[in-house]
This record gives sequence, C-alpha cells and structure tokens, in this order.
Amino acid sequence: MAVKTNIKAKAHVYGNHIDTDRIIPGKYTKTLDLSTLANHVLEDLDPEFNKIVAQGDILVAGINFGCGSSREQAPLALKQAGISVVIARDFARIFFRNAINIGLPVLEISDHQIQKGAKLDVDLKNGIVKDLTANISYEATKLPDIMIAILNEGGLVNYLKKNGNYSL
Repeated sequence: MAVKTNIKAKAHVYGNHIDTDRIIPGKYTKTLDLSTLANHVLEDLDPEFNKIVAQGDILVAGINFGCGSSREQAPLALKQAGISVVIARDFARIFFRNAINIGLPVLEISDHQIQKGAKLDVDLKNGIVKDLTANISYEATKLPDIMIAILNEGGLVNYLKKNGNYSL
C-alpha cells in the first residue's frame, strides 16, 4: 500500500513535548484492535480530536514530538485515525523510526508557523510543505530515498518482503 507523496489536507496543530502517553494513553495499548487505538488517539490532549479528524488530515507539532516510551502503538494510532503525515520541528528518534517502520510519513521543519486549520500541501519526495492559508513554503529535512521506498511499501516489513530480505 503505497503512501501518497503529495498530500493536501487540513492541519491539526499541537505544542511541544507531546509524548507517546499523550498520543495514545497506556491503558489502551493492550489491544490489537487498531480501531480502538484510533478512537482514543490524543484524547488526553484534545478530547474532541477523534470527532474532528478526517482521513488524510495532517498533524503538526513543535519540538520533541513522540518522546517518552518506545511504544509502536503511538504512530499506529495516528495512522489508523487517518493522519496522513506528521510534521514537527523535531521528533524523538524512536518515534521517528517507528513511524517510518509502520508506514506513517514524518517530516521535520525546524521553524514553522503553521496554525490550526491551515490548508497544507505536502510534497514528501522533495520535502516541501506549502501553507496555502498563510501563503508560506517550508523546506523540510528531506527523507532519504530508502525511507520513501519503505513508506511506498506501507512500512518496513512490506519493504523487506518485497525485496527478498524477510522471511517468516
């Protein structure tokens, strides 16, 4: 399942140091039901999030997004809730790796002024984010080609299966 490399959607903007417990509270991490995760994503940060998020929307944050535990459920919950890409000033490295591994695109823009509700146009391949509402373009840290290839396969396991480097 290839990821879209050009995404136009609405931004949901949050602050700094959003940890994995805020992304998906620990009490929900004992389930394998991804719809349960999606129903509770960001509920402690924004109780209305699951009612306002739409398929393909973009999550935007400040510094240190995804800090805290190494739980893979955090990017899984965001992806299942419909988030097409996460943009932040920077990410906790384990969250960044987990997101790429499960096929959720993440982009770093060191200094952005994106506001809640902004309409964004994201070019993943070239690392360009256009804020169509404020008429500003940002250059993100470009993802290496191998990460784009992993995202295009829907995650690391699918990429390895396709390329003959994985067996059960």
